Amino acid sequence: MVKDNLYGPFEIVLREYLDVCPRNEHSHSFFEFIYIVDGSGKQCINNSKFTYKPGHLFLLTPNDSHYFEIETATQFLFIRFNLSYIRQHNAPGDMLQNLEFILSNANQAPGCVIKNYDDRPIMKAIMSAVIIEHANHGLYHKELLQQYINTLILIVTRNIALAMPQQVDETTEEKTFDILQYIQANIYFPEKLKAGVIGDKMGISETYLGRYFKKHTNETMQQYIINYKIKLVENRLLHSNMRMAEIANELGFSDESHLNRIFKKYKNLNPSEFRKTERAQLKAV
Repeated sequence: MVKDNLYGPFEIVLREYLDVCPRNEHSHSFFEFIYIVDGSGKQCINNSKFTYKPGHLFLLTPNDSHYFEIETATQFLFIRFNLSYIRQHNAPGDMLQNLEFILSNANQAPGCVIKNYDDRPIMKAIMSAVIIEHANHGLYHKELLQQYINTLILIVTRNIALAMPQQVDETTEEKTFDILQYIQANIYFPEKLKAGVIGDKMGISETYLGRYFKKHTNETMQQYIINYKIKLVENRLLHSNMRMAEIANELGFSDESHLNRIFKKYKNLNPSEFRKTERAQLKAV
């Protein structure tokens, strides 16, 4: 697979309307914001597909693989940066560590990364300003673009943080991240998410694993698995046309009624109601 590199602290690329994706599946050694200015289709990230439309923002982290399935002619805005860019901007120590940690764990919030509705008009205004400044190259052009990018990074970081266990931060033990990443990578395989299997993989006894996970994340492992699955269900309801039975089968629910029961328990709406209500709100933004 082709892997792209970045030869500066940041880069902005505006692609005019494309009918066909110019690239096959590829990955990056840097972070990349992909903003949909106009058009529709699917963004394929790490073997998962997410419907996109104007106003959606995706974040790719280093080594993520992706490509597009373009349905209607699409205009993309790409903003690329690396960790050295964040480190150069004199953020306070704790804030810098939090930014690095959350951005590097962005796969906790798959799909469009702006989950907070109040942030969407702000993000749209920033992107419009980036496009104008990038085109005009006015006075303080570079400095203004950096300020816009910095603000965008903070907004996205806030949204990603909403999807992470509250107690997990940059001081958390590395073993905890290994467990979280293992769960995320195997979320579609229930047999691999049993405590005994995870314990064997991580070198932790099954009897101690639950206590260890709760100590470092402030929630039980089963709670984390369910919460992560619910977030994946939400993304499929919002950004795909998958049927409930298909979602249930993909994410290891025993059947559609099991999915409905669990989803309603956590969201106070059944999946169909959630899809209808949330899509209506998205259209209104």
